[in-house]
Amino acid sequence: MVKDKSPQGEPAIVERIRGAATSAGYPAASHTGLVLGIGDDCAIFRPRAGRELLFTTDMLIEGRHFLRHTHRPADLGWKALARGLSDIAAMGGAPRFSLVSLALPEWAGQSFVDGFYKGLLLLARQTGTPLAGGDLARSVTLFCDIVVCGEVPRAGALRRDTARSGDAVYVSGALGGSAVGLARGRGPAWRRHLRPVPRLALGHFLRTRLHATAALDLSDGLSLDLHRLALASGLHAAIEAPPCFPGASLEQALHGGEDYELLFTVPPRTPVPARFERLPLTRIGTMQKGRPGVVLLAGKPLPPLGFDHFRRS
Repeated sequence: MVKDKSPQGEPAIVERIRGAATSAGYPAASHTGLVLGIGDDCAIFRPRAGRELLFTTDMLIEGRHFLRHTHRPADLGWKALARGLSDIAAMGGAPRFSLVSLALPEWAGQSFVDGFYKGLLLLARQTGTPLAGGDLARSVTLFCDIVVCGEVPRAGALRRDTARSGDAVYVSGALGGSAVGLARGRGPAWRRHLRPVPRLALGHFLRTRLHATAALDLSDGLSLDLHRLALASGLHAAIEAPPCFPGASLEQALHGGEDYELLFTVPPRTPVPARFERLPLTRIGTMQKGRPGVVLLAGKPLPPLGFDHFRRS
């Protein structure tokens, strides 16, 4: 086995990243609004009139979000960006650029760095999200922090605090796939765990066509994320069992997390298609007046047992 070469000095690494980003085939600057990207003290972005900017940040930490021996570098790069893009999708936004800070341990050599950015830039190219800059550092463990900027028309963002009593509750796709993949370490569910697909087109459809009243992405599990939406909106939710990914248990679908599907509410008489671009849209319940944050599953209280960094085991 050939030992991986250590990364070169920071200027050389930055130049490699800039070269890869420049050749990634992004849309023209006039479309994205990015005036200046990698290589200066700051990136420069020029927003369009009548628009509001969305900003989200997300961390990916070795030993907490992934294990070194189970995730390839390209999968980590893809997933780092996908997590941020999923937040932009949940608010009905279009991505405009990303910033990536990466702390590298001694074991992460040049091939790791190249692989990480290869995966990230592949998704960046597919979604029109230029890499505008970031930071590099040494660390004991691998740590990545990503910032994604998105854009929506003024006052047009989907939020989690605007659901109304009587609204129908929907989810996209099937839930529990990431949890199954993590448990099995193989098969379609494992690929879903490694490379989630941010639902950007669906988020745009929810905002522009369905006029969704509220939305958020399912990153920490349906039970916890629906609790958050209900609490923010001052309502409670009554639901039935959600659609489960093949092989997933109901517990995994309710609490598993990292599905990165969209949870959304619409007025009760809104005609919602059964599918959007082959992605199932399933009504699972109704928002109701009651104790804020309570979720009832088949009439019984559903505890918010999704992923929480600070919950004691």
